[in-house]
Amino acid sequence: MTRKIAIFGDNFMLPDIFRAEIEKRCGDGLDIRTHRSAWPDEPMEHGYASKGLGGLKEYFGDPDEVVAFIADAEVFVTQLAPVSRGMLEQLPALKLVAVSRGGPVNIDMAAAREHGVTVVNTPGRNASAVAEFAIGAILAETRLIRVGHESLRKGEWRGDLYRADRTGRELSEMTVGVVGYGAIGTKVVRLLRAFGCRILVCDPYVQLSADDRQAGVELVGFDDLLARSDVVTLHPRVTEETRNMIDREAIARMKPGVIFVNTARGPLADYEALYEALAEGRIASAMLETFAVEPVPADWPLLQLPNVTLTPHIAGASVRTVTYAAEQAAEEVRRYLAGQPPLNPC
Repeated sequence: MTRKIAIFGDNFMLPDIFRAEIEKRCGDGLDIRTHRSAWPDEPMEHGYASKGLGGLKEYFGDPDEVVAFIADAEVFVTQLAPVSRGMLEQLPALKLVAVSRGGPVNIDMAAAREHGVTVVNTPGRNASAVAEFAIGAILAETRLIRVGHESLRKGEWRGDLYRADRTGRELSEMTVGVVGYGAIGTKVVRLLRAFGCRILVCDPYVQLSADDRQAGVELVGFDDLLARSDVVTLHPRVTEETRNMIDREAIARMKPGVIFVNTARGPLADYEALYEALAEGRIASAMLETFAVEPVPADWPLLQLPNVTLTPHIAGASVRTVTYAAEQAAEEVRRYLAGQPPLNPC
């Protein structure tokens, strides 16, 4: 019997890369269909704003068109396509959904379980990309790269940035606080160690690796980290415990003149409180890569501040992220077709 697989990719997670990896691992005898959607050239949508998609956080693709595309496929590989309760009721042949991202936020997980559909994901697909980006973000702020760039773009030669009272600082003389010690946080710590800085880690659910402990990395409480860090960089998931963890009270506990970096998720920070602290100079500068609302409004106050670097949620975007996700998804498909248990069930 020919096994049918549907791959709903986009302009980042290229469907042909996933197809090639599946064919390499699974061999011949597969009926594979592919679709390439317009994301990220067109924005995602949110389940709370769409009728019948309340169990989804974010997605891309018209549900009826996705159902028609999946049709009688047994396996569905996607990054962003929605899979809702109503859709599953129209897809009796579907048995496996491989989501090529860290979390299945575009899948109604309760409905999938009720319909006997296994959902797998690709954890850590972009961990290296985000960790590298975070280091770049820190350096952009500590060494005034953004400030120098913007001045030259405006035709200003900022020779004053060489003044001892205005120039940047080397990481070797700074303390960096890393909040979250998961797939990304551990890589950030490993990269930071090469700069010779003092590193503090806050994560109540993990222990430091023996290698990091021997290198002098400290596991500390959140308040201690805020009070001692010259740079605070966020890397936890969004949970009820971490939502708005950087609020007015947390900012008040930070070291004066701290540099703040968020390459994780927008809801981790109270951006109104952050704006106030940046405008008043209590936080020296910030690098913000993710936001609670995306795209950000054109009149968003943080866009107007001179001491903020902003990027449009691109930290995890790298070619290696795509190929690594394809490798993980293809291995899950191979295991499913071979009757083996999944590696990363959701």
